[in-house]
Amino acid sequence: MKSVLAWRVLPVLAVLALSAFALALIGRASSAAGAPARLPDLVQQMPRDLEITRAGTGPKAPYVLGFRSAVSNIGDGALVIEGHRGGPEVGTMIADQVVDRDGAPKAVIPDVGRLRYVVSPDHRHWHLLGFDRYELRRAGQRVAEVRDQKTGFCLGDRYVESGHALQSAAAPAPVFTSRCGLGEPQLLGISEGISIGYGDDYAANLEGQYLRLTGLAAGRYVLVHRVNAERRLHETDYGNDAASLLLELRWRDREPLVRVLRQCPGTDGCDRAPAAKRASRGGPSARSSRAPTATSTS
Repeated sequence: MKSVLAWRVLPVLAVLALSAFALALIGRASSAAGAPARLPDLVQQMPRDLEITRAGTGPKAPYVLGFRSAVSNIGDGALVIEGHRGGPEVGTMIADQVVDRDGAPKAVIPDVGRLRYVVSPDHRHWHLLGFDRYELRRAGQRVAEVRDQKTGFCLGDRYVESGHALQSAAAPAPVFTSRCGLGEPQLLGISEGISIGYGDDYAANLEGQYLRLTGLAAGRYVLVHRVNAERRLHETDYGNDAASLLLELRWRDREPLVRVLRQCPGTDGCDRAPAAKRASRGGPSARSSRAPTATSTS
């Protein structure tokens, strides 16, 4: 009798054990699906190091306004971009964003952009296209007079961010220190990014770090720098993705002079920014120079 009872009870116990195991797996999967994502928070830094140069040689070479641009990550997680393509015949890589999650595997957000191997006199490597955009518009107007022709950024931990409070602890050391496939157009995959507490910058006049002045009338203009303009990259906050300067452009003996009237972090509207966002008034003038001084190779 005991033997028969054992044979009847054991299958029931086995089913119960399997059910409990299945429920545990479902619980874990559900928990993983709802695990908080540790997203970056990209902050557009103020345009700096304004410099007027001529784009080319000769008396007809146009004047351009060069500037340094920089983007920091003060978020809860790193910005991680994984690029991939099917073969060397495909001109661009698809960019996926990889996101850490608490207590769960990393999440992959597919197709947040494109990477292209950029060849220029300054450098040649893989850029995340459209990462940072620049424009000049007339004060009081919404349509840009001049837009940038920059191809993108080679993302990396190029400097330590010190001007903003971080949402999480900074990475103890730079993580993204590669040259983005420098001299390797044959790559089928690449990883780029910006760690928490670090930023990436490009110097004035380096590969697209300028806007054309020739052809603009004298007056007041707003210089806008904006990261993640299409919001394809996932962040914790999109409200700090722009910074701007209110400028005064004058012409003297057919040469441009630019004076900074106002600096406005956190907004593209320096001609209408509320007082709380106006960092300071006034600033240095940008004077004409015959040759650019940028030496960065980022």
